[in-house]
Amino acid sequence: MGLHKILKIVAFALAILGAIFALTIMAGDDDTALSMSGNMLYVTYAVLGIVLALVVIFVIKGLFAGDLKKTLLTVGAFAAVLFVSYGISSGTDLDLTPFTSKGMDIDEGTSKIVGAGLYAFYTLAVVAIGSMLLGGVRNIFNK
Repeated sequence: MGLHKILKIVAFALAILGAIFALTIMAGDDDTALSMSGNMLYVTYAVLGIVLALVVIFVIKGLFAGDLKKTLLTVGAFAAVLFVSYGISSGTDLDLTPFTSKGMDIDEGTSKIVGAGLYAFYTLAVVAIGSMLLGGVRNIFNK
């Protein structure tokens, strides 16, 4: 049996199990709903674990089957964007007093990491939009 067929069977079995739990929650009383919602979480965790394991397996399989140099360059470029974003974020451009007065554990380091994430998101969004525009312009002029 092929891997695809096995995965389809596992996905179908988990879908049926999830549907049974969902119907039991909807049809039952409050005590049944509380006890079954825990079971629904276990099904969710199982599906998440299976999906993550398959993603890791197929990424590693594709990594060694494809061009390793190109993959490492892409990962390196992504890491460079993260390091530069972390370097340019200050972490001091926000008044932390309202957060600490509410009991939230936010300090300058947390603010710097959030700022780095925002800078990285903006940079990667501009690169993605630019590459789509460049591809569209090339398609227009190549026709």
